[in-house]
Amino acid sequence: MSLHEAILYTREKDLKVKCSLCARRCLISDGATGFCLVRKNQGGTLFTLNYGKAVSACVDPIGKKPLSHFNPGSTVMSVAAAGCNFRCQFCDNWMISQEKEIAGKDFPPSEIVKAAKQRNCQGIAYTYTEPTIYMEYALDTAKLAHEAGLFNTFVTNGYMTPEAVRTIAPYLDAATVDFKAGGDPDFYKNFSAVPEVGHIYEALKELKLQGVHIEITNLVIPKMGDDREKISKLAEWVKNYLGEDTPFHLLRFHPDYKMTTVPATSVKTLEHAYLTCKNAGLRYVYIGNVPGHAAENTYCPTCDELVIRRYSFEITQWNLTKDMRCPVCDTKIPIKGNLQINGVKFPYALF
Repeated sequence: MSLHEAILYTREKDLKVKCSLCARRCLISDGATGFCLVRKNQGGTLFTLNYGKAVSACVDPIGKKPLSHFNPGSTVMSVAAAGCNFRCQFCDNWMISQEKEIAGKDFPPSEIVKAAKQRNCQGIAYTYTEPTIYMEYALDTAKLAHEAGLFNTFVTNGYMTPEAVRTIAPYLDAATVDFKAGGDPDFYKNFSAVPEVGHIYEALKELKLQGVHIEITNLVIPKMGDDREKISKLAEWVKNYLGEDTPFHLLRFHPDYKMTTVPATSVKTLEHAYLTCKNAGLRYVYIGNVPGHAAENTYCPTCDELVIRRYSFEITQWNLTKDMRCPVCDTKIPIKGNLQINGVKFPYALF
C-alpha cells in the first residue's frame, strides 16, 4: 500500500512535526521516525508506514483478549500491524512488535471486515502489537465494522493521548488495558522503556468517560513485579476511578524474549495477588494463564454462586438468567452483550 498520512500531529518549525497519538508525543525531525518506528516525517508531513499491512490475522475466542464480561463466548477477527511504543523485554510478540523492518501482508480495512463476516465473527480485535500506533488503520476498519454490525475492541498498553481516545472512542466498544507489575513506574522505565506511567491512568479515565467497556489485566512477574502493595494500589485505583465491577485479570508471566531466565509465576503468588485485589474491593478478579484454576470462573459477589465456569478461553457452564442475574440471589452480574456459542475450533489463523 502507498504511504498514508497520519492523524493527530502538528507541523512545527524547521520541517519538524509533533505526534499526538501516543503519550510520548514525539517531536520528529524531517526524514526521521517516531519511537514506534512506524510513523515517519517526510518534508514536514507525518506518514504512517504500517497502514493496511497486517502482520497477523486470526480468529480468536474473546476470552483470549481477555474479555470476560463483554459478549462472552463470541469470536473475533484479531488483526495486528507492525510496531509498538513500548520496548518490553518480556514481550511474547516481540518478533512483530519490535521488528525495525515494516513487514506485513496487504489486508485493507474492507477485507478485514469481509473476512470477519465470512468466518462468523461477532467483532474485530486490534491486538498482538499496540493498536494505538496503527490507529489510522484501526480507525478505518472500526468504522466499516460498525456499519457491518460488528463490535470493535482494543488490547492496549493504554499509553495513548486523550485526543487519541476521543478519536477512536465512537467506534470502540471495549478495551483490555494491560498493566505490568502493578503499574510500578521503576519497572516500566527499566523493562519497558516507558518514562511516565501516569499517562495510562489519564487514558483510562478518558475511556471510561467515553463509555467504552474496560477490563484490566496485570502481568505478575516473579520477584521484580509481584509486590502486593503495588498490586493493591492499582486495584484500589481501578475501584475508585473505574468502578468496583471492573473485571481485573491477574496474568501469569512466562519466560520470553530477553527475560528467558525469569521463571513462570507460581500459582501461589497469583493466588496471593488475587486475595489482595479482592480485599481492595474489586468484585470480579480473575487469574489468567492457569487453565482449570477456580479463579477463571465468575462468581456472584453477593452469594458466591458460580455463575460462569471456564476452562482457559472456553465457557463450559453458563448459570445466569436471561437478564444476566444470579439464579440464587438475583444479583445483577455486569455482563455487556449476550452469550455467543459458535462451536469454532481454535487456533484458526489466516496468516
